[in-house]
Amino acid sequence: MLSPVEAKLLKALEPQAEASGIEIVTIQVTGAKKAPTIRVYIDTPGGVSFDTLCASQAWINDVVDRIDPFPGAYMLEVSSPGIDRPLRTPQHFARFAGEDVVVKTALVDGRSRFSGVLAGIEGENVLVNLEDGTQVSLPINGIKSAHTVGKVDFKKSERN
Repeated sequence: MLSPVEAKLLKALEPQAEASGIEIVTIQVTGAKKAPTIRVYIDTPGGVSFDTLCASQAWINDVVDRIDPFPGAYMLEVSSPGIDRPLRTPQHFARFAGEDVVVKTALVDGRSRFSGVLAGIEGENVLVNLEDGTQVSLPINGIKSAHTVGKVDFKKSERN
């Protein structure tokens, strides 16, 4: 799921993140090769505050500058995972079982996009209960991207 550059960045960032009580949910490198954007999604058990984002941006920037993964300029964005939380690790797939998900994979039985309810993980496979009532078992190493589907209860919000 991560490119070699993203994996290198993750490996370099994880020790400081762990020491800071922060989980690096995922890393994305997007945009032009000459001036890419590095997106680092972080989380904590209590959620991500503005202060956490600011403090994390500082040490993440220092680590990325040390590695210097791109010649020239790059943009760094540090963010919470948001309502459509990316899923990357077996622990993510186990933790968010029961949530609605979208999973994009290499071609499996003639399709590459699966929507449904995450049933968890079994060995090296992610289980998804599809909208048609069937269950699909997707090899985790074949998953290109996966995320939860956020839900907003507007009626509940109106009452508050």
